Amino acid sequence: MNDEREILVAIDDDAATLELIKEALSVLDLQVLTFTSPAEGLNAIIQNEAAIAVLDLVLPGQDGMDLLQEVVRQSPATEVLLLTGHYSTESALEAIQKGACDYMIKPISVPDFRLRISRLIAEATRRRDALRLESETLNTHRFEGMVGHSPLMRDLFAQIGRIAPHFRTALITGATGTGKELVARALHNLSPVSTGRFVDFNCSAVVESLFESELFGHVKGAFTGAHGDRMGLFEHANNGVLFLDELGDTPLSMQSKLLRALQNQEIRRVGSTSVHKVNVRVIAATNRDLLKMIGEGTFREDLYYRLSMVELKVPRLVERKEDLPLMIRHFLEKCNKLYGKNLRGLTPRAQAALSRYAWPGNVREVENVLGAACMMSQDTVIDLRDLPEAIRNPQTAVAEDGERVVPLANLERQHARLTLKRMRGNKVKTAEALGISRATLYRLLEEEEKDEPSFRAG
Repeated sequence: MNDEREILVAIDDDAATLELIKEALSVLDLQVLTFTSPAEGLNAIIQNEAAIAVLDLVLPGQDGMDLLQEVVRQSPATEVLLLTGHYSTESALEAIQKGACDYMIKPISVPDFRLRISRLIAEATRRRDALRLESETLNTHRFEGMVGHSPLMRDLFAQIGRIAPHFRTALITGATGTGKELVARALHNLSPVSTGRFVDFNCSAVVESLFESELFGHVKGAFTGAHGDRMGLFEHANNGVLFLDELGDTPLSMQSKLLRALQNQEIRRVGSTSVHKVNVRVIAATNRDLLKMIGEGTFREDLYYRLSMVELKVPRLVERKEDLPLMIRHFLEKCNKLYGKNLRGLTPRAQAALSRYAWPGNVREVENVLGAACMMSQDTVIDLRDLPEAIRNPQTAVAEDGERVVPLANLERQHARLTLKRMRGNKVKTAEALGISRATLYRLLEEEEKDEPSFRAG
């Protein structure tokens, strides 16, 4: 039977320290592998996909910081605890900056060491269980190419299911990148005309002079360049669905003609006197405020009410942040197939960065980021280094009301700095007061120093 316990690899040139580590951890449900050779230990970490690595900072023929960086580079899912006989704030900050999760001073305290390793094991187990649960849950929360288990998305899925068999026109509203076209395709796929065509038309991508010809077609000689008869998209979508994306960009001169086609289910090709009957269900989508445009005189009120008999609002990702883990798993599976990869998930550092990010580009941005990270990753997991700079180091954003929004991570760093000042530079008391580990405090202080070069932790 395979041993499914988590694996810890300890590397130290002192055999007595390695024996102490094995004895201290013998009561834990953990496989412990020890090495005095840095090269052999690194190979064991990589080959066994070790959950934890314990590294001595001073090794023969190998700098501990360099070994730390090699572990982070070649096995980014491994959590690293660094041991040293000589503590300094600078080396602790450097270790955290280079990817260590914790830092201990020799001689190690067995109870403290055991407690820290226990916490790392629990976190590794939690991540593994969460990964398995996400994979199991994903299939039950997929709906026509969309993913979500938040109340907002469950309500949207239910609306689509109820509306699809009956709609003649529908309006989908939502910010850019929220997945409005996926909603439109879901309506088509679940409708009685699912075997018919789904024809999409971007209203912002066509010049006004060609708009009518694109939708309704033209006959030979109707205008310069019309060398023959041409079918328009309404006819092409007959007995199916016509999807009008970016509806708010429809020229005002075309809106009355579009309204007439919707009301009568009739179209007339440009340059023709003949009328063609069509049987088309029309779905429109927009990220613009059509009611505001009506007030400004740039959108017809009668067209709005004709289309909005059924209106579906797609929420922003920030309104359903609880869907993000499932969404990441969904796109990771998709990218694995697309790029021939076998990525299992993300490192804790990458997960934390994605959860902190504001996602102004919504679902589309998540897909693009995961796609790029999948191509960049050289391991079985996506690490922080595989993510775009904007996510690794988020800047202050601007909300829709014009107010600047400070990322939560920035506030955490500022609060850590102020607490350290109040504790007169005592990092142990600061970490205890904040309810965080010293490793987390070091990371916050190191990030604060990068943001504000004039600040130096005491």
